[in-house]
Amino acid sequence: MDLELNPFKPGSGLRPPALEGRDKQLAAFDLLVARSKRRNYDRGMILSGLRGVGKTTLLNTLAGHADRHEWLTIGIEARPNVSGTAAVRAKFSQELTVGLRRYSRKHKLQQVVDPLIDLARGFSLKVGLGPATVKVGAAQPAAASGDIDLDIEELVEAIAGALKPRGGAFGLFIDEMQDLDTDLLSALLAVQHRASQREWPFFLIGAGLPNLPATLAENRSYAERQFLYNTIGPLDREAAADALRIPVRRHGGDFTEEALALLVTASGGYPYFLQEYGKAIWTLAPDTPFQLEDAELAVEVGRSHLDEGFFPSRWDRSTERERRYLVAIAATGEDTPRSGKVAELMGSTSSGVSDVRDSAIRKGLIWAPEHGRIAFTVPGMADFIRRQPTA
Repeated sequence: MDLELNPFKPGSGLRPPALEGRDKQLAAFDLLVARSKRRNYDRGMILSGLRGVGKTTLLNTLAGHADRHEWLTIGIEARPNVSGTAAVRAKFSQELTVGLRRYSRKHKLQQVVDPLIDLARGFSLKVGLGPATVKVGAAQPAAASGDIDLDIEELVEAIAGALKPRGGAFGLFIDEMQDLDTDLLSALLAVQHRASQREWPFFLIGAGLPNLPATLAENRSYAERQFLYNTIGPLDREAAADALRIPVRRHGGDFTEEALALLVTASGGYPYFLQEYGKAIWTLAPDTPFQLEDAELAVEVGRSHLDEGFFPSRWDRSTERERRYLVAIAATGEDTPRSGKVAELMGSTSSGVSDVRDSAIRKGLIWAPEHGRIAFTVPGMADFIRRQPTA
């Protein structure tokens, strides 16, 4: 097959050649946008799931749809730890200013939007660089007091007020939302709540790991009612088959049923794995339709690529003790083992390893699907660990 025409693109956030199995989420967001045009404002949307299920791609697709319908769209990716907090706040400020400028030019609304750009610049100086120094007796410009709750509310109110008369909306799209710092997350949830009460066209659209809904509820109890929650899981067999079959058929190729079934099974329905195996079989197969032996080799090659890039990016950033904990999880042979069983395999108790468990959760390596149980955030991680010579 012609390598230049290979349609498969494994990568974080890269749109696949065929976005399959997400019709429910696309339809729900399309309705949200349509209702907002009529000033009938609904809730924001949260996408949660394991890594590799296509949350970032779906989030970007929703943002693109909103942009085409005259929304002001701003996208940021949250990051953990103190340095990540400062970087994300600065990025938020920068993207807001750039996004407003782009929106102003695109829709020829300089007179309406340009004052908001000045407002965003003042906001940028405060949010990105830490606490503000307030001079006694000095008048503070709007959205620049240094109080993050007040500033974000004033900023959103001003932007929403400018967009509402023309049927527009302000959408803030946040990836890895579970890593957003507590103060910024709290301020955004509060302003989303206020926006709903006052009918401002402002929407938070977030994506993150399976623990994201719980993180939001812990921050603000009313967050449980603020969003349309969507659990993004692996594709069913038919959608997974279409994700492989449709792009190949567009180029005049095809699979035998046996070859397609093997790739779908090996992928577990996870979109990232489908892209790896699809890319591999296109590269390796001498001709089409792709045969069973082509698929067997593609799984072998694709898995080696995953072992070289996808899995090590998580494994390598764990400490030695965290790795021991991850090895113990894999050794149980269960998808969601009890924390006590994992601790026992480490020769300890649940309380004795609670610190390493918590640190691995903070890093997004594992999550707690229910009280007393633990699971990997990355599909296939247990198999990867068991393949390691030191595991």
